[in-house]
Amino acid sequence: MVNKMSSLLQQTLEAGKFAITAEMAPPKGTDFSHILEIADLLKGRVQGVNVTDYQSAAVKASSLAMCVELEKKGLESILQMTGRDRNRIAIQGEMLSAGHFGVKNMLALTGDHTTTGDNPEAKPVFEMDSVSILQTAEVLMSGQDLAGNELKGAPDFYLGACVTPVFDPIEVQLIKMRNKIKAGAKFFQTQGVFDIEVMREFKELTKDMDCYVLAGIIPLKSAGMAKFMNRSVPGISVPDALIERLTEAEDKAAEGIRIAGEFVAQLKEEGVCDGAHIMAIGAEENVPKILDVAGL
Repeated sequence: MVNKMSSLLQQTLEAGKFAITAEMAPPKGTDFSHILEIADLLKGRVQGVNVTDYQSAAVKASSLAMCVELEKKGLESILQMTGRDRNRIAIQGEMLSAGHFGVKNMLALTGDHTTTGDNPEAKPVFEMDSVSILQTAEVLMSGQDLAGNELKGAPDFYLGACVTPVFDPIEVQLIKMRNKIKAGAKFFQTQGVFDIEVMREFKELTKDMDCYVLAGIIPLKSAGMAKFMNRSVPGISVPDALIERLTEAEDKAAEGIRIAGEFVAQLKEEGVCDGAHIMAIGAEENVPKILDVAGL
């Protein structure tokens, strides 16, 4: 059941329209009911939903399982594929399975180390990184596996990867981007960005690259969350003005939603990127509220 039609995300980006993707995490358990209720709220408002792949190396239901459920709901899914937990056999098999179920988008990630997760004794694999995962997808889409064996039906993915615009030296990220584009990446979703100037500069740096960039949006829940990310999360830089705004707000979570929505609207208005990727981190029900603020 391989669908050779281009994905909605691909169609939107190639038409020059501002694309919106959201991130959703599978449950830690077998009950998908809550996350699927939220999925209903996103219909018609996003062009793709990333399903995290054992995010932060924590045990949850699989990305593919939830992608299948989202596709049943009429939402276009974006399969995340990390190299941490799989060798080349498992990576190829998962991609073929996704292709059977009509998944049209895939995001390649190397993955966080197992020591950061809730089963730190797990043995990591890391046979492939994000670049070799993209290369593998291209091979499978050509109709054969990595060993040159012919496939009976091939997947057809719109391929993406990640990039961190706040990085020193930024040249390292630009080199990685070029390698990922050469390996097949057509779109990039960034680490969370909070300053429009970052995206202005990043657009200039990447203007000659053949790809689309979606700015990462993380709704802030409090000034404490912002300060923690500044201290502890690589590639994150929340401006002092936003921290002060959150500190003074009576309803800090609501203010965080307003900040995120206003930023999405500004990104779209200035045209400094091709879309926004909203990462609500366990509060996916806030994605429609952010889009309401943004007027999208």
